Amino acid sequence: MTFIQHYDSPLGGILLAADEIGLTGLWFDGQKYFARDLPAERIDRDTPILSEARHWLDVYFTGKEPDFLPPLHPMGSAFCQSVWEILLRIPYGQTTTYGEIARQLAEKKGLHQMSAQAVGGAVGHNEISIIIPCHRVVGTNGSLTGYAGGIDRKVKLLELEHTDVSGFFVPKKGTAL
Repeated sequence: MTFIQHYDSPLGGILLAADEIGLTGLWFDGQKYFARDLPAERIDRDTPILSEARHWLDVYFTGKEPDFLPPLHPMGSAFCQSVWEILLRIPYGQTTTYGEIARQLAEKKGLHQMSAQAVGGAVGHNEISIIIPCHRVVGTNGSLTGYAGGIDRKVKLLELEHTDVSGFFVPKKGTAL
C-alpha cells in the first residue's frame, strides 16, 4: 500500500509518498512529472516513514544538514538506481556534473565512457527530490539545468545549503526552463 502526506515547505507544498519499506516519492506541487508513478490506490495517512521524512525536511529547511536519512525505496531501473546512489553521496552544499557522474559510473562498470545524457535522464527521473539531491547536479559549463521542481527552486535549495552559486547561470533555452 502507498501512503501519502502533504508537507508545507518554504518553497511550496510537497507531496510525500511511502510504502512499508521507505519513501517512494517527494514532489513539489505542480512540478514537472508530478507524482508520475504514484499508484491510484493510496491512503492519506501518517506513517513512521512519512513522519521521519517530514522531520528530515524540517531540519533541512532550517539550513542545516540532516544527520540521518529516512528509509528510502526509490523505484527505477538498475541504471537509475546506480545514478541515484551516486546522488546520495554528493556532499551537502556541494555540486557535481552530469559528466562527472557518467565518469564515475563508467569507472565502476569498467567502461571507457558513459553518456552524460543518459545520466541526465536518470537524474530527471528521480522521484525523491531534495533527499536524493538531484538539485546538486549542474552542467559542466556551470549551467543550472534539469530540475523538475524548477530552476528557481534549484537555486534556492543550493543557497539554503550555503553553496556558492555565483559561478552558475540559467540557460536561455533548453529542458531546464
